[in-house]
Amino acid sequence: MTAPQQSVDVFDEKTRELAREIIARFPEGKERSALLPMLHLVQSVEGYVSPAGVSFCAEQLNLTKAQVGAVATFYTMYKRRPTGEYLVSVCTNTLCNVLGGQEVYDTLSETLGVGHDETTEDGKITLEHAECLAACDYGPVLTVNYDFFDNVTPESALDVVGKLKAGQRPMPTRGARLCSLKETALQLAGFADEREGAVADGPAGDSTLRGVRLAQQHGISPAGFDINTPIPTPSKEAAK
Repeated sequence: MTAPQQSVDVFDEKTRELAREIIARFPEGKERSALLPMLHLVQSVEGYVSPAGVSFCAEQLNLTKAQVGAVATFYTMYKRRPTGEYLVSVCTNTLCNVLGGQEVYDTLSETLGVGHDETTEDGKITLEHAECLAACDYGPVLTVNYDFFDNVTPESALDVVGKLKAGQRPMPTRGARLCSLKETALQLAGFADEREGAVADGPAGDSTLRGVRLAQQHGISPAGFDINTPIPTPSKEAAK
């Protein structure tokens, strides 16, 4: 039995309109599948998933707060306490660590005066160490609100956070212009960023393409490989 929910009036009619738009993306009877983008939506309003945000999602999707909370606490992208305007994540996993990621993190921690998942007094920056940012070919890396700064050093990382604290938005190595965490959360909820320069494109970087180029240079390919051969689609029987 679903308990009645009452959300705090921090979410205005515009937010409720966006919530209805998210829910409408899913088939009737499957509305609870909208929970992940809904959590991003409430994070775009408050900068984290607050108890009020949990209640709002539960109310909109006819779920219990326990059901919403179980999902919100599972994924690290949903923050459960107030988070800075910029989330700076430094990869300290194996490869980035060997290349200097831990030194980058330690330098930022000492300079900013915060530890993991802590926010500077001015509310600008929340620092965290990340287990993997899926960019080993550019390590060590850090992200600002999930946009990449590649091949960082302690000095270049300090330059990035110094600009953030000064109210600037340094350009990521790859990707579009930086957003605030709230702006990023709204995009993750499925709403386009309409700012000029908000969408970037271009080829993959040299490090990513290095293996492909070496294979082409040396004529290496899987046995029997033919680029023109379509990938077969499994039959329904095979998929069972």
